Amino acid sequence: MEVEQSFSDICGGRLALQRRYYSPSCREFCVSCPRLSLRSLTAVTCTVWLAAYGLFTLCENSMILSAAIFITLLGLLGYLHFVKIDQETLLIIDSLGIQMTSSYASGKESTTFIEMGKVKDLVINEAIYMSAKPRLDCLIEVYRSCQEILAHQKATSASP
Repeated sequence: MEVEQSFSDICGGRLALQRRYYSPSCREFCVSCPRLSLRSLTAVTCTVWLAAYGLFTLCENSMILSAAIFITLLGLLGYLHFVKIDQETLLIIDSLGIQMTSSYASGKESTTFIEMGKVKDLVINEAIYMSAKPRLDCLIEVYRSCQEILAHQKATSASP
């Protein structure tokens, strides 16, 4: 069963939380951010290049224009590959572990897996990473559901 709910991030932007219930002991949560806006990308690029052209007219040095183009391209590639996250996924299986995946705008994916034997409790540290920047109401939804699975796992492992 899949449930999708809309939330807002800390800046007021739109986020989508998809919850997939595979079984009572397995759930997946996916927080999706809007894709990079072509309008904002064009505005930033034009601003940098216009400032470089203004400096070029004052200094008459063509290296300024070349450096502006180079810095803009490097900055854009760095932003897409290391900063802009399109989707974050949390898969929790009570008998196996927790898998966290971040999908960047460049297509790069970063996955971390934690065995369930090493999990004592779940802490959401969105204040440290600040990637998707969901508000507290979205984080509470994910936290409560994860706690249900951890409680189910402890109950099944404690019973003979």
